Amino acid sequence: MAAPVAVADELSDTGEFIDGVAAIVNEGVVLKSQLSAQMAVISQRAQEQEMQLPPADVLEEQVLERLILSEIQLQRADRIGLQVSDEMLNQSIAGIAQQNGIPFEDMPRLLAEDGVDYAEFRRSLREEITIEQLRRIEVGQSINVSAREIEQCVADLEGNVVANSEYELSHILLTLPEAATGDQVKEVEDLANQIYTQLQDGADFREMAARHSVGPTALEGGSLGWMQGAQVPTLFTDVLQDMAAEDISEPIRTASSFHLVRVDSLRSAVERSEINQSKVRHILVMPNEIIDDATAKQRLEDALEKIRAGEDFGEQAKLLSDDPGSANLGGDLGWAGPGVYAPEFEQTINASEMGVVSDPFRTQFGWHILEVTDRRVYDNTEELKQRNCDARIRNDKMEEESLMWMQRLRDESFVESRI
Repeated sequence: MAAPVAVADELSDTGEFIDGVAAIVNEGVVLKSQLSAQMAVISQRAQEQEMQLPPADVLEEQVLERLILSEIQLQRADRIGLQVSDEMLNQSIAGIAQQNGIPFEDMPRLLAEDGVDYAEFRRSLREEITIEQLRRIEVGQSINVSAREIEQCVADLEGNVVANSEYELSHILLTLPEAATGDQVKEVEDLANQIYTQLQDGADFREMAARHSVGPTALEGGSLGWMQGAQVPTLFTDVLQDMAAEDISEPIRTASSFHLVRVDSLRSAVERSEINQSKVRHILVMPNEIIDDATAKQRLEDALEKIRAGEDFGEQAKLLSDDPGSANLGGDLGWAGPGVYAPEFEQTINASEMGVVSDPFRTQFGWHILEVTDRRVYDNTEELKQRNCDARIRNDKMEEESLMWMQRLRDESFVESRI
C-alpha cells in the first residue's frame, strides 16, 4: 500500500478555502472542484435525457469513486512513463471533429458555444487516451486468442440469429471481490436478483444502472450503443437469441461478475460483405544517414525514367527497393483493401490508373513509386467473421481481466475520502 501524501486545503488571503480535497489517493488528490464539475456534467446529461439519477449522496459517492479510479490509473501511467503526445491528441480531436462533420479548426469555438472550455476538453481527452493505452499495455498485451477459439466462434455463429442482427444494448455490471467467499457471492447474486425483480416490475433500466452498476457507462444509464451481432460479447450471445426489443435478461454469472442486459432496439444486419481490392507493386527508398530525402526521391525519379523507357518494374524493385517484404518479389504487395496502407499510399492507389506507374510520393516510411496491376471486388465475409470473432473473444477476456486488474490497483492504493 502506497504512503499517503500530506495535503492542506489552499486558503485565500481572507482565510477562505479556494478549493478542498475530496480524497487523498496515494501521492495525489481528487479535488472537490473536480468532483463538483463531474457531478454537474452528469446531472446536465441526465436532465437532457430525462433520466432519474440516484440521490445526491449516492451519486456523489459513485462519481468520487470514478475519479479515484482515474487518478490511480493516471498515477500508474506516470510511473511507467506513459505519455500522450500533442500530435496523438490532435489526431484524436481531428477524428472526433470528422465524425461530427466539423472542421478541426472550428472545435474550440463550437465547444465554447456549448459552454465547454477547449483547454479542459483537451486535458480530459488526454487523460482518457492515457488510461486506455495503460489498459492495453498492462492488460491487453497478456491476452491471447487461439485459432481454435476463433474457429469455434465462427462455427457457433453460423446460422445464429444474433450474428445476423444488430443490437442497441444497455448493461448493468455487478462485480465480485477478488477471491470472493461464498457469502460475498451470495450477497452480489441477491442484489442482481433484486434489481431484476424491480426491472420486471417496471423500474427504469437507466436509473437502476446509474444507481447500481459499476460499468464504465453506468452514469450514462448503462448504454453500450449499437453493435453488430458478431461483435456482441460472447457472454450475451446465447441470452440474446430469444430476446426481443425492450426485453431484459435474467442475471448472467461469470467468474468475477454478474450482468443484466437490456435490448433497447434491434434490426437485421447485412450478412455478406464485399470490398474493393487492388493488386499493387511498389519500390520504396528510405532516407537514412547516408541517403538524404532529396537523394531518395531522385533515385526513384531515375528508376521511373528507366521503367517508362521500357525497363522491367520488377527488376528495378529487386535492385532498388528497401522494402524487405516485397523487394525479392519484384515489389509485389499482393491484394489489399481499404485501411491496410498508409493514407498517402492508399490515396495514390485510388488515384492511379491501372498499369500506369505513379510519380514519386512520400509516406512516413520513405519515398515510393507504385503501379496498380489489377483491381477486383472481393467477398471478404469469411475473413470478416474471423476478425469479428477475434475482436469479440479478445474484448470478453479484456473486460474480465480489466476488472480484476483495476481491483488489484485499487486494493494496493492508499485512498482516504474527505467527503
